[in-house]
Amino acid sequence: MQSRRNFIKKTAVVGAGIALAPNLTFGINMSKEKLKVGMIGVGLRGTNHLNNVLRRDDVIVTAICDVDPNRINIALEHIKKSGQKKPQVFGSSAYDYRNLLDLKDVDAVIIATPWLWHTRMTVDAMKAGKYAGVEVSAANTMEECWDLVNTHESTGTHMMILENVNYRRDVLAALNMVKQNIFGELVHFRCGYQHDLRGVKFNDGKTPYGKGAEFGPKGLSEARWRTQHSLKRNADVYPTHGIGPIAVMDNINRGNRFMSLTSHATKSRGLHNYIVEVGGKDHPNAKLKWKLGDIVTSTIETAGGETIIVTHDTNLPRPYSLGFRVQGTKGLWEKDGDRIYIEGKSEPHHWDSSKEWLEKYDHPLWKRFGKHATGAGHGGMDFFVLNAFVESAKQNIAPPLDAYDAAAWSAITPLSEDSIANNGEPQDFPDFTRGNWIKRKPYNWMKDTY
Repeated sequence: MQSRRNFIKKTAVVGAGIALAPNLTFGINMSKEKLKVGMIGVGLRGTNHLNNVLRRDDVIVTAICDVDPNRINIALEHIKKSGQKKPQVFGSSAYDYRNLLDLKDVDAVIIATPWLWHTRMTVDAMKAGKYAGVEVSAANTMEECWDLVNTHESTGTHMMILENVNYRRDVLAALNMVKQNIFGELVHFRCGYQHDLRGVKFNDGKTPYGKGAEFGPKGLSEARWRTQHSLKRNADVYPTHGIGPIAVMDNINRGNRFMSLTSHATKSRGLHNYIVEVGGKDHPNAKLKWKLGDIVTSTIETAGGETIIVTHDTNLPRPYSLGFRVQGTKGLWEKDGDRIYIEGKSEPHHWDSSKEWLEKYDHPLWKRFGKHATGAGHGGMDFFVLNAFVESAKQNIAPPLDAYDAAAWSAITPLSEDSIANNGEPQDFPDFTRGNWIKRKPYNWMKDTY
Protein backbone atom coordinates (compact mmCIF):
# COMPACT_ATOMS: atom_id res chain seq x y z
CA MET A 1 0.00 0.00 0.00
CA GLN A 2 2.98 2.28 0.57
CA SER A 3 3.83 2.30 -3.15
CA ARG A 4 0.15 2.97 -3.91
CA ARG A 5 0.12 5.98 -1.58
CA ASN A 6 3.34 7.32 -3.10
CA PHE A 7 1.89 6.86 -6.59
CA ILE A 8 -1.25 8.76 -5.64
CA LYS A 9 0.72 11.53 -3.97
CA LYS A 10 2.96 12.05 -6.98
CA THR A 11 0.24 12.03 -9.57
CA ALA A 12 -2.07 14.21 -7.49
CA VAL A 13 0.62 16.87 -7.19
CA VAL A 14 1.10 16.84 -10.94
CA GLY A 15 -2.64 16.85 -11.60
CA ALA A 16 -3.20 19.87 -9.41
CA GLY A 17 -1.28 22.08 -11.79
CA ILE A 18 -1.41 20.35 -15.16
CA ALA A 19 -4.37 19.01 -17.10
CA LEU A 20 -3.34 15.52 -18.16
CA ALA A 21 -4.13 14.80 -21.78
CA PRO A 22 -3.45 12.12 -24.41
CA ASN A 23 -0.45 12.34 -26.67
CA LEU A 24 -0.07 10.58 -30.00
CA THR A 25 -0.73 7.16 -28.46
CA PHE A 26 -3.08 7.90 -25.57
CA GLY A 27 -1.70 9.52 -22.45
CA ILE A 28 1.09 11.86 -21.44
CA ASN A 29 2.79 10.01 -18.60
CA MET A 30 3.49 12.80 -16.12
CA SER A 31 4.82 10.37 -13.50
CA LYS A 32 7.62 7.84 -13.75
CA GLU A 33 5.17 5.31 -12.37
CA LYS A 34 2.49 3.90 -14.61
CA LEU A 35 -1.04 3.14 -13.52
CA LYS A 36 -1.14 -0.58 -12.81
CA VAL A 37 -4.45 -2.00 -13.98
CA GLY A 38 -6.11 -5.34 -13.38
CA MET A 39 -8.73 -6.57 -15.84
CA ILE A 40 -11.61 -8.51 -14.27
CA GLY A 41 -13.53 -10.06 -17.15
CA VAL A 42 -11.95 -10.28 -20.60
CA GLY A 43 -14.92 -11.33 -22.70
CA LEU A 44 -15.89 -9.29 -25.75
CA ARG A 45 -16.40 -6.05 -23.81
CA GLY A 46 -13.46 -6.62 -21.50
CA THR A 47 -11.16 -7.31 -24.44
CA ASN A 48 -12.28 -4.05 -26.03
CA HIS A 49 -11.24 -2.21 -22.86
CA LEU A 50 -8.01 -4.19 -22.75
CA ASN A 51 -7.06 -3.19 -26.30
CA ASN A 52 -7.70 0.47 -25.53
CA VAL A 53 -5.63 0.22 -22.35
CA LEU A 54 -2.77 -1.34 -24.32
CA ARG A 55 -2.73 1.68 -26.64
CA ARG A 56 -1.72 3.93 -23.76
CA ASP A 57 1.83 4.63 -22.64
CA ASP A 58 0.83 5.51 -19.07
CA VAL A 59 -0.82 2.19 -18.13
CA ILE A 60 0.47 -1.31 -17.60
CA VAL A 61 -1.76 -4.39 -17.30
CA THR A 62 -0.41 -6.33 -14.33
CA ALA A 63 -3.21 -8.88 -13.88
CA ILE A 64 -6.18 -10.38 -15.70
CA CYS A 65 -9.02 -12.56 -14.50
CA ASP A 66 -11.67 -14.63 -16.29
CA VAL A 67 -13.23 -18.04 -15.64
CA ASP A 68 -13.13 -18.83 -19.37
CA PRO A 69 -9.65 -20.14 -20.33
CA ASN A 70 -10.27 -19.29 -23.98
CA ARG A 71 -10.79 -15.63 -23.16
CA ILE A 72 -7.65 -15.65 -21.00
CA ASN A 73 -5.62 -16.98 -23.92
CA ILE A 74 -7.02 -14.33 -26.25
CA ALA A 75 -6.21 -11.58 -23.74
CA LEU A 76 -2.67 -12.86 -23.20
CA GLU A 77 -2.08 -12.85 -26.97
CA HIS A 78 -3.21 -9.21 -27.20
CA ILE A 79 -0.91 -8.26 -24.32
CA LYS A 80 2.03 -10.11 -25.88
CA LYS A 81 1.54 -8.35 -29.21
CA SER A 82 1.49 -4.97 -27.43
CA GLY A 83 4.96 -5.59 -26.03
CA GLN A 84 3.88 -5.61 -22.39
CA LYS A 85 5.01 -8.31 -19.97
CA LYS A 86 2.78 -11.26 -19.23
CA PRO A 87 0.42 -10.33 -16.38
CA GLN A 88 -0.55 -12.52 -13.46
CA VAL A 89 -3.53 -14.67 -14.36
CA PHE A 90 -6.57 -15.51 -12.24
CA GLY A 91 -9.75 -17.43 -12.91
CA SER A 92 -9.49 -20.82 -11.23
CA SER A 93 -12.80 -20.16 -9.47
CA ALA A 94 -15.65 -17.64 -9.48
CA TYR A 95 -14.07 -15.73 -6.58
CA ASP A 96 -10.45 -15.88 -7.72
CA TYR A 97 -10.77 -12.19 -8.63
CA ARG A 98 -10.35 -11.47 -4.91
CA ASN A 99 -6.80 -12.79 -5.12
CA LEU A 100 -6.20 -10.32 -7.94
CA LEU A 101 -7.47 -7.55 -5.66
CA ASP A 102 -4.90 -8.56 -3.04
CA LEU A 103 -2.02 -7.74 -5.36
CA LYS A 104 0.14 -4.78 -4.40
CA ASP A 105 0.93 -4.01 -8.03
CA VAL A 106 -2.70 -3.32 -8.96
CA ASP A 107 -3.81 0.30 -8.52
CA ALA A 108 -7.10 0.13 -10.41
CA VAL A 109 -9.40 -2.47 -11.92
CA ILE A 110 -11.75 -2.54 -14.90
CA ILE A 111 -14.74 -4.82 -14.34
CA ALA A 112 -16.49 -6.16 -17.45
CA THR A 113 -18.30 -9.27 -16.29
CA PRO A 114 -21.94 -10.48 -16.38
CA TRP A 115 -24.30 -8.05 -14.64
CA LEU A 116 -24.87 -10.08 -11.47
CA TRP A 117 -21.19 -9.77 -10.58
CA HIS A 118 -20.81 -6.02 -11.10
CA THR A 119 -21.71 -4.78 -7.63
CA ARG A 120 -19.99 -7.45 -5.57
CA MET A 121 -16.76 -7.07 -7.56
CA THR A 122 -16.87 -3.27 -7.36
CA VAL A 123 -17.55 -3.38 -3.62
CA ASP A 124 -14.68 -5.82 -3.07
CA ALA A 125 -12.40 -3.63 -5.19
CA MET A 126 -13.17 -0.52 -3.16
CA LYS A 127 -12.66 -2.43 0.08
CA ALA A 128 -9.26 -3.51 -1.25
CA GLY A 129 -8.37 0.12 -1.99
CA LYS A 130 -8.47 -0.31 -5.77
CA TYR A 131 -9.91 2.44 -7.94
CA ALA A 132 -12.78 0.65 -9.71
CA GLY A 133 -14.28 1.10 -13.15
CA VAL A 134 -17.40 -1.00 -13.73
CA GLU A 135 -19.37 -1.67 -16.86
CA VAL A 136 -23.09 -0.95 -17.10
CA SER A 137 -25.41 -1.38 -15.37
CA ALA A 138 -23.57 -1.09 -12.08
CA ALA A 139 -26.27 -2.70 -9.91
CA ASN A 140 -29.33 -4.92 -10.21
CA THR A 141 -31.17 -4.36 -6.92
CA MET A 142 -31.78 -1.44 -4.58
CA GLU A 143 -29.60 -3.11 -1.97
CA GLU A 144 -26.75 -3.25 -4.46
CA CYS A 145 -27.21 0.44 -5.30
CA TRP A 146 -26.78 1.30 -1.64
CA ASP A 147 -23.82 -1.09 -1.36
CA LEU A 148 -21.96 0.97 -3.97
CA VAL A 149 -22.62 4.25 -2.18
CA ASN A 150 -22.02 2.96 1.34
CA THR A 151 -18.77 1.24 0.40
CA HIS A 152 -17.48 4.32 -1.40
CA GLU A 153 -18.26 6.49 1.62
CA SER A 154 -16.88 4.06 4.21
CA THR A 155 -13.62 3.32 2.36
CA GLY A 156 -13.01 6.64 0.63
CA THR A 157 -12.17 4.67 -2.51
CA HIS A 158 -13.61 5.89 -5.79
CA MET A 159 -15.53 4.02 -8.48
CA MET A 160 -16.62 5.06 -11.95
CA ILE A 161 -19.51 3.70 -13.96
CA LEU A 162 -18.09 3.24 -17.47
CA GLU A 163 -21.03 4.67 -19.40
CA ASN A 164 -19.54 5.31 -22.81
CA VAL A 165 -22.64 6.95 -24.35
CA ASN A 166 -22.00 9.98 -22.15
CA TYR A 167 -19.03 10.60 -24.44
CA ARG A 168 -20.76 10.10 -27.78
CA ARG A 169 -20.00 13.01 -30.08
CA ASP A 170 -23.58 14.17 -30.71
CA VAL A 171 -24.46 13.71 -27.03
CA LEU A 172 -21.58 15.91 -25.91
CA ALA A 173 -22.48 18.50 -28.55
CA ALA A 174 -26.04 18.56 -27.20
CA LEU A 175 -24.62 18.92 -23.69
CA ASN A 176 -22.57 21.88 -24.93
CA MET A 177 -25.79 23.44 -26.25
CA VAL A 178 -27.50 22.81 -22.90
CA LYS A 179 -24.66 24.51 -21.04
CA GLN A 180 -24.85 27.49 -23.41
CA ASN A 181 -28.63 27.77 -22.87
CA ILE A 182 -29.46 27.16 -26.53
CA PHE A 183 -32.57 25.18 -25.56
CA GLY A 184 -33.54 27.59 -22.78
CA GLU A 185 -34.80 26.25 -19.47
CA LEU A 186 -34.98 22.46 -19.67
CA VAL A 187 -38.44 20.91 -19.42
CA HIS A 188 -38.56 17.39 -20.85
CA PHE A 189 -36.32 14.52 -22.03
CA ARG A 190 -36.66 11.19 -23.75
CA CYS A 191 -34.11 8.41 -23.97
CA GLY A 192 -33.74 4.66 -23.75
CA TYR A 193 -32.18 1.53 -25.11
CA GLN A 194 -33.87 0.44 -28.33
CA HIS A 195 -31.79 -2.28 -29.95
CA ASP A 196 -32.73 -5.61 -31.53
CA LEU A 197 -30.69 -8.02 -29.40
CA ARG A 198 -32.41 -11.26 -30.32
CA GLY A 199 -29.28 -12.45 -32.11
CA VAL A 200 -27.23 -11.66 -29.01
CA LYS A 201 -29.61 -13.35 -26.60
CA PHE A 202 -29.82 -16.58 -28.60
CA ASN A 203 -26.75 -18.13 -30.19
CA ASP A 204 -25.40 -21.65 -29.87
CA GLY A 205 -22.20 -20.90 -31.75
CA LYS A 206 -23.02 -23.50 -34.39
CA THR A 207 -25.15 -21.34 -36.65
CA PRO A 208 -24.49 -17.92 -38.20
CA TYR A 209 -24.68 -14.97 -35.81
CA GLY A 210 -28.25 -14.11 -35.02
CA LYS A 211 -29.67 -17.51 -36.02
CA GLY A 212 -29.33 -19.55 -32.83
CA ALA A 213 -32.17 -20.50 -30.47
CA GLU A 214 -30.03 -21.47 -27.47
CA PHE A 215 -29.02 -19.56 -24.36
CA GLY A 216 -27.62 -20.36 -20.92
CA PRO A 217 -25.02 -23.16 -20.78
CA LYS A 218 -25.64 -23.95 -24.46
CA GLY A 219 -25.31 -20.34 -25.52
CA LEU A 220 -22.41 -18.32 -26.85
CA SER A 221 -20.97 -15.16 -25.25
CA GLU A 222 -23.69 -12.93 -23.75
CA ALA A 223 -26.36 -15.52 -24.52
CA ARG A 224 -24.92 -17.53 -21.64
CA TRP A 225 -26.15 -15.02 -19.05
CA ARG A 226 -27.92 -11.97 -20.48
CA THR A 227 -30.98 -13.80 -21.78
CA GLN A 228 -31.79 -15.10 -18.31
CA HIS A 229 -32.74 -11.59 -17.22
CA SER A 230 -35.49 -11.49 -19.84
CA LEU A 231 -36.80 -14.80 -18.53
CA LYS A 232 -36.88 -13.79 -14.88
CA ARG A 233 -37.50 -10.02 -14.68
CA ASN A 234 -40.10 -7.58 -15.95
CA ALA A 235 -38.21 -4.31 -15.67
CA ASP A 236 -36.01 -1.88 -17.53
CA VAL A 237 -32.99 -4.11 -17.13
CA TYR A 238 -30.55 -1.85 -19.04
CA PRO A 239 -31.28 1.85 -18.43
CA THR A 240 -27.92 3.61 -18.26
CA HIS A 241 -27.10 4.12 -21.97
CA GLY A 242 -30.13 6.39 -22.19
CA ILE A 243 -30.42 7.91 -18.73
CA GLY A 244 -26.70 8.58 -18.22
CA PRO A 245 -26.36 11.42 -20.75
CA ILE A 246 -29.73 12.89 -19.77
CA ALA A 247 -28.85 12.80 -16.07
CA VAL A 248 -25.71 14.83 -16.76
CA MET A 249 -27.64 17.38 -18.84
CA ASP A 250 -30.19 17.72 -16.03
CA ASN A 251 -27.59 17.97 -13.22
CA ILE A 252 -28.88 14.88 -11.41
CA ASN A 253 -27.16 14.43 -8.02
CA ARG A 254 -25.60 17.87 -8.51
CA GLY A 255 -28.33 20.45 -7.90
CA ASN A 256 -31.19 18.22 -9.02
CA ARG A 257 -32.33 14.65 -8.39
CA PHE A 258 -34.74 11.95 -9.48
CA MET A 259 -37.88 12.02 -7.32
CA SER A 260 -40.29 9.33 -8.54
CA LEU A 261 -40.84 6.79 -11.30
CA THR A 262 -43.78 5.02 -12.90
CA SER A 263 -43.35 2.12 -15.33
CA HIS A 264 -45.48 -0.03 -17.61
CA ALA A 265 -44.65 -3.05 -19.74
CA THR A 266 -46.27 -4.49 -22.84
CA LYS A 267 -46.98 -8.17 -23.32
CA SER A 268 -44.07 -10.45 -24.22
CA ARG A 269 -44.08 -11.85 -27.75
CA GLY A 270 -40.75 -11.07 -29.43
CA LEU A 271 -38.49 -13.72 -27.91
CA HIS A 272 -41.01 -16.54 -28.30
CA ASN A 273 -41.63 -15.66 -31.95
CA TYR A 274 -37.90 -15.50 -32.60
CA ILE A 275 -37.29 -18.95 -31.12
CA VAL A 276 -40.08 -20.44 -33.21
CA GLU A 277 -38.70 -18.74 -36.33
CA VAL A 278 -35.11 -19.95 -35.96
CA GLY A 279 -35.55 -23.13 -33.91
CA GLY A 280 -39.03 -24.36 -34.77
CA LYS A 281 -42.23 -24.55 -32.75
CA ASP A 282 -41.08 -27.80 -31.13
CA HIS A 283 -37.83 -26.34 -29.80
CA PRO A 284 -37.69 -26.72 -25.98
CA ASN A 285 -37.18 -22.97 -25.54
CA ALA A 286 -40.43 -22.28 -27.43
CA LYS A 287 -42.28 -23.45 -24.31
CA LEU A 288 -40.69 -20.86 -22.01
CA LYS A 289 -42.74 -18.03 -20.51
CA TRP A 290 -40.78 -14.81 -20.88
CA LYS A 291 -41.38 -12.34 -18.07
CA LEU A 292 -39.87 -9.22 -19.66
CA GLY A 293 -42.40 -7.18 -21.63
CA ASP A 294 -41.23 -6.39 -25.13
CA ILE A 295 -41.33 -2.65 -24.43
CA VAL A 296 -40.93 -1.13 -20.97
CA THR A 297 -41.75 2.57 -20.61
CA SER A 298 -40.79 4.55 -17.50
CA THR A 299 -41.53 8.15 -16.64
CA ILE A 300 -39.31 9.92 -14.12
CA GLU A 301 -40.07 13.17 -12.31
CA THR A 302 -37.23 15.32 -11.00
CA ALA A 303 -36.89 17.81 -8.18
CA GLY A 304 -36.42 20.54 -10.78
CA GLY A 305 -39.80 19.85 -12.38
CA GLU A 306 -38.56 18.09 -15.53
CA THR A 307 -39.90 14.77 -16.80
CA ILE A 308 -37.90 11.99 -18.45
CA ILE A 309 -39.35 9.13 -20.51
CA VAL A 310 -37.08 6.08 -20.62
CA THR A 311 -37.77 3.17 -23.01
CA HIS A 312 -36.37 -0.35 -23.02
CA ASP A 313 -36.98 -2.21 -26.30
CA THR A 314 -34.63 -5.09 -27.19
CA ASN A 315 -36.83 -8.08 -28.07
CA LEU A 316 -38.55 -6.94 -31.27
CA PRO A 317 -37.23 -6.30 -34.79
CA ARG A 318 -36.12 -2.67 -35.09
CA PRO A 319 -33.17 -0.44 -36.02
CA TYR A 320 -30.88 0.78 -33.23
CA SER A 321 -31.77 4.01 -31.44
CA LEU A 322 -31.35 5.52 -28.00
CA GLY A 323 -34.24 7.86 -28.78
CA PHE A 324 -32.71 11.03 -27.35
CA ARG A 325 -34.86 14.14 -27.02
CA VAL A 326 -33.80 17.28 -25.17
CA GLN A 327 -36.50 19.93 -24.90
CA GLY A 328 -36.55 23.35 -23.31
CA THR A 329 -38.37 26.66 -23.46
CA LYS A 330 -36.42 27.77 -26.56
CA GLY A 331 -36.34 24.59 -28.63
CA LEU A 332 -35.45 20.92 -28.80
CA TRP A 333 -33.15 18.29 -30.30
CA GLU A 334 -34.29 14.85 -31.37
CA LYS A 335 -31.77 12.21 -32.39
CA ASP A 336 -34.33 10.15 -34.28
CA GLY A 337 -34.52 12.04 -37.54
CA ASP A 338 -31.43 14.04 -36.53
CA ARG A 339 -33.57 17.15 -36.27
CA ILE A 340 -33.59 20.30 -34.22
CA TYR A 341 -35.76 23.36 -33.72
CA ILE A 342 -34.56 26.59 -32.10
CA GLU A 343 -37.06 29.40 -31.72
CA GLY A 344 -35.95 32.53 -33.53
CA LYS A 345 -33.32 30.61 -35.51
CA SER A 346 -35.27 27.89 -37.32
CA GLU A 347 -38.05 28.58 -39.80
CA PRO A 348 -41.20 28.82 -37.67
CA HIS A 349 -42.81 25.42 -37.08
CA HIS A 350 -40.28 23.62 -39.31
CA TRP A 351 -37.47 21.26 -38.36
CA ASP A 352 -33.81 21.96 -39.15
CA SER A 353 -31.25 19.26 -39.73
CA SER A 354 -29.21 18.96 -36.57
CA LYS A 355 -25.95 18.36 -38.43
CA GLU A 356 -24.81 21.99 -38.66
CA TRP A 357 -25.87 22.74 -35.08
CA LEU A 358 -24.02 19.76 -33.68
CA GLU A 359 -20.93 20.65 -35.69
CA LYS A 360 -21.10 24.25 -34.48
CA TYR A 361 -21.33 23.14 -30.85
CA ASP A 362 -18.92 20.23 -31.13
CA HIS A 363 -17.61 19.53 -27.65
CA PRO A 364 -14.06 20.66 -26.74
CA LEU A 365 -13.12 17.05 -25.94
CA TRP A 366 -13.95 15.89 -29.45
CA LYS A 367 -12.33 18.94 -31.04
CA ARG A 368 -9.10 18.26 -29.23
CA PHE A 369 -8.88 14.49 -29.10
CA GLY A 370 -11.25 13.19 -31.77
CA LYS A 371 -8.42 11.97 -33.97
CA HIS A 372 -7.06 9.86 -31.11
CA ALA A 373 -10.43 8.11 -30.70
CA THR A 374 -10.26 6.45 -34.11
CA GLY A 375 -10.55 2.70 -33.75
CA ALA A 376 -11.26 2.80 -30.03
CA GLY A 377 -14.72 1.26 -30.40
CA HIS A 378 -18.35 2.43 -30.53
CA GLY A 379 -17.54 5.33 -32.82
CA GLY A 380 -14.70 6.57 -30.63
CA MET A 381 -16.60 7.12 -27.40
CA ASP A 382 -14.79 4.16 -25.76
CA PHE A 383 -11.59 6.22 -25.98
CA PHE A 384 -13.08 9.03 -23.93
CA VAL A 385 -14.73 6.95 -21.20
CA LEU A 386 -11.52 4.98 -20.65
CA ASN A 387 -9.45 8.14 -20.69
CA ALA A 388 -11.65 9.70 -18.02
CA PHE A 389 -11.26 6.59 -15.88
CA VAL A 390 -7.49 6.39 -16.25
CA GLU A 391 -6.87 10.08 -15.64
CA SER A 392 -9.14 10.08 -12.58
CA ALA A 393 -7.46 6.96 -11.21
CA LYS A 394 -3.98 8.38 -11.78
CA GLN A 395 -4.84 11.36 -9.60
CA ASN A 396 -7.11 9.41 -7.22
CA ILE A 397 -9.86 11.99 -7.62
CA ALA A 398 -13.61 11.61 -8.01
CA PRO A 399 -14.49 10.58 -11.57
CA PRO A 400 -17.02 12.41 -13.77
CA LEU A 401 -19.50 9.52 -13.30
CA ASP A 402 -19.30 8.45 -9.67
CA ALA A 403 -20.88 6.06 -7.17
CA TYR A 404 -23.93 8.29 -6.70
CA ASP A 405 -24.52 8.34 -10.46
CA ALA A 406 -24.05 4.57 -10.67
CA ALA A 407 -26.63 4.06 -7.92
CA ALA A 408 -29.23 6.53 -9.19
CA TRP A 409 -29.11 5.34 -12.80
CA SER A 410 -29.07 1.64 -11.90
CA ALA A 411 -31.96 2.09 -9.45
CA ILE A 412 -34.29 2.42 -12.44
CA THR A 413 -34.19 -1.38 -12.78
CA PRO A 414 -35.60 -2.37 -9.36
CA LEU A 415 -37.93 0.64 -9.23
CA SER A 416 -39.41 -0.13 -12.65
CA GLU A 417 -39.82 -3.76 -11.63
CA ASP A 418 -41.79 -2.76 -8.53
CA SER A 419 -43.90 -0.25 -10.43
CA ILE A 420 -44.82 -2.74 -13.16
CA ALA A 421 -45.68 -5.39 -10.57
CA ASN A 422 -48.04 -2.91 -8.91
CA ASN A 423 -49.93 -1.69 -11.99
CA GLY A 424 -47.78 1.36 -12.59
CA GLU A 425 -47.76 2.55 -8.99
CA PRO A 426 -45.33 5.46 -8.49
CA GLN A 427 -42.04 4.56 -6.80
CA ASP A 428 -39.97 7.04 -4.81
CA PHE A 429 -36.28 7.33 -5.68
CA PRO A 430 -33.92 7.08 -2.73
CA ASP A 431 -31.67 10.07 -2.24
CA PHE A 432 -28.32 8.34 -2.51
CA THR A 433 -26.50 11.60 -1.74
CA ARG A 434 -28.31 11.95 1.60
CA GLY A 435 -29.30 15.53 0.86
CA ASN A 436 -25.96 16.59 -0.56
CA TRP A 437 -27.39 16.89 -4.09
CA ILE A 438 -28.56 20.35 -3.05
CA LYS A 439 -25.02 21.65 -2.58
CA ARG A 440 -23.00 19.40 -4.88
CA LYS A 441 -21.69 21.37 -7.85
CA PRO A 442 -22.08 20.02 -11.41
CA TYR A 443 -18.97 18.41 -12.83
CA ASN A 444 -17.25 20.72 -15.32
CA TRP A 445 -18.05 18.80 -18.48
CA MET A 446 -17.01 21.73 -20.65
CA LYS A 447 -13.30 21.49 -19.92
CA ASP A 448 -11.24 20.03 -22.72
CA THR A 449 -9.35 17.39 -20.75
CA TYR A 450 -11.57 14.53 -19.61
